Amino acid sequence: MAESFVFPKRMVHLDFHTGPAIPDVGRDFDAASFADTFARAHVDSVTLFAKCHHGHLYYQTQRAERHPGLAQDLGLLEAQMAALHARGIRAPIYISVQCDEYAGVHHPDWVAMDPEGRMVKGGGPLAASWHVLDMSSPYRDYLTAQYREILERFCPVDGIFFDMCWDQPSCSRYALDAMLAGGYDPERPEDRAKYARELVYDYMGQYRAMLDEAQAAAGGPPAGIWFNSRPQTNLAIERRWLRHIEVECLPTGGWGYAFFPYVARFVRPFGLPTLSHTGRFHGTWGDFGGIKPAAALKYECASILSQGMTSGVGDQLPPRGVPDAAAYDLIGEVYAHLQACEPFTEGGTPLSDLAVVIDPAKGDRPGPEGLGIIRALQQMRAQFDLVAPDADFGPYPVVIVSESVPVDEALRSRLEAYVAGGGSLVLSGAAAVGTDGQPALAGQGIACHGPSPFSKVYLRPVATLAEGLPRTDHILHERSLRLTATGEAESLCAVVEPYFERGWRHFCSHGQTPPATLTEYAAIVQCGRVITLAFPVFTAYGRHGNLPYRELLRRCLDRLLPQPLLRDGGPGHLEATVMRTAAATVVHLLSFIPQRRTDGLDLIEDAVPLVDMPLSVRLDAAPRRAHLEPHGVELPVAWADGRAEVRVTLLDGHGLIVLE
Repeated sequence: MAESFVFPKRMVHLDFHTGPAIPDVGRDFDAASFADTFARAHVDSVTLFAKCHHGHLYYQTQRAERHPGLAQDLGLLEAQMAALHARGIRAPIYISVQCDEYAGVHHPDWVAMDPEGRMVKGGGPLAASWHVLDMSSPYRDYLTAQYREILERFCPVDGIFFDMCWDQPSCSRYALDAMLAGGYDPERPEDRAKYARELVYDYMGQYRAMLDEAQAAAGGPPAGIWFNSRPQTNLAIERRWLRHIEVECLPTGGWGYAFFPYVARFVRPFGLPTLSHTGRFHGTWGDFGGIKPAAALKYECASILSQGMTSGVGDQLPPRGVPDAAAYDLIGEVYAHLQACEPFTEGGTPLSDLAVVIDPAKGDRPGPEGLGIIRALQQMRAQFDLVAPDADFGPYPVVIVSESVPVDEALRSRLEAYVAGGGSLVLSGAAAVGTDGQPALAGQGIACHGPSPFSKVYLRPVATLAEGLPRTDHILHERSLRLTATGEAESLCAVVEPYFERGWRHFCSHGQTPPATLTEYAAIVQCGRVITLAFPVFTAYGRHGNLPYRELLRRCLDRLLPQPLLRDGGPGHLEATVMRTAAATVVHLLSFIPQRRTDGLDLIEDAVPLVDMPLSVRLDAAPRRAHLEPHGVELPVAWADGRAEVRVTLLDGHGLIVLE
């Protein structure tokens, strides 16, 4: 055991959801070969299973839930842990929480119930899926007894990973009684949801305390504990029970390629050690025989590293206990690359010019607005964090308030103080007005005239914003506000309205009604260091991908931030992040293109070369050296106007520009 809280760099999350009909669990397990597999793949931590979604246990126990196909003389978890520890590899323990098929079948009254009295079970009673258990029922005592036994048998542990810990509303008799006793009204959906969240908080606090007590009693160091399937946007509250953060994101398993950067940019300002696990699967969890392309896994893991986080790869151990050799060939190739990068990223902190204020209550699925934020700003190579309305805006030169964020009195006063202190501000769409329909802030230089009666209008930017765009009135696909510039404020983009609103009584051609009238209304207004967009720029870009939306936003940001951290001459797909280590400023470059290969699957097969691309970084002083790593290539560097300038050729998709 380590002497202090240790955080992995290259982890494998080793699923083992093994149904009771499998007869030969662990039959071919060999401890030395098992550990060698992970050591050769450059893995330093493997999350191992004590209990799976089927409700079965994989260690030596007298409990009836022990997997029936596991040989009586085999303590699989014990043998796995011993083998890994002997090779210096950590082995945190996995425990399934609300998914427990064994308990659901043997104790159906413990299963969560919906308001219509049906058991909560994915896909219904005939589906091949797990029951969802109600933590208001005696199931909680049952699970707690399992957890206590695991702590007694295995402490000191390297960590505990609790899975399937979402808020689960229930109308079981246990939940109804508990809600009534707690003063909740079970007939109100919002009360059922509130009780479900408070119930999770209660067992999170209990299980964290149990771990700390057992770990101390065993003479062990502090251990990490993670409650998975929780909304990371709620971390401001839930961090009290945590020492670290884990982000589950299998892009090909339903999360998509926008989920990780959205969540990562929100959680990284919390400053907790963070890892994210993708998967080696072609699809989602349990995709036996599914191996994704090496370029896809490299992109996913390099993206994690570029956010200042460490990597995990999800795998599932076949029932007989022998890891899939092809999976570890793949993982080993990618983890060797990460290990070569780590000397240049150790202790690095991502840098940001922009804070984008989002509404945490919307959860951590990006939706069109979040997709627009990620796509637009990453394609610009803007350096940004996502923050809650109560975040500290002081470190950021520019704050953007996204369109779904209500600007209440508290946020209004904080934003006005930020601007008065020298900050620059962009307000998008509905965030431009308060609940009274008037300007959200004093000093915006706008008058508000309500929402546009037209679902679609046209944008005509002034010459300085229009440069490089097609010379036309650009369709705006989302409804905007009617604003006019007042005082010394400047209209940067006029609104052209159509002949009429399209409807069944009168319409024109196949799509939107053509533009007709140049109006007094402004789509973009600048007043000093405050720019107001009358339309929801991120939702519009996320839904429609119309490049003028992104380019107009870029030109607005150029007015507020003429010297951004990073400039480059790269293509639109390029991703770049800037971090600071004790020794250098490091720029991650990622050049890959996810392609839509099926109706629901984006995949990466190849890296895209960058050739002689110019890149410029804002620095406090001229660097003495620039080099591309882990390739070991020296780069000539020029210095002018507070910026270091290099040219880079990168052929394999990921590299680090290290400026010492």
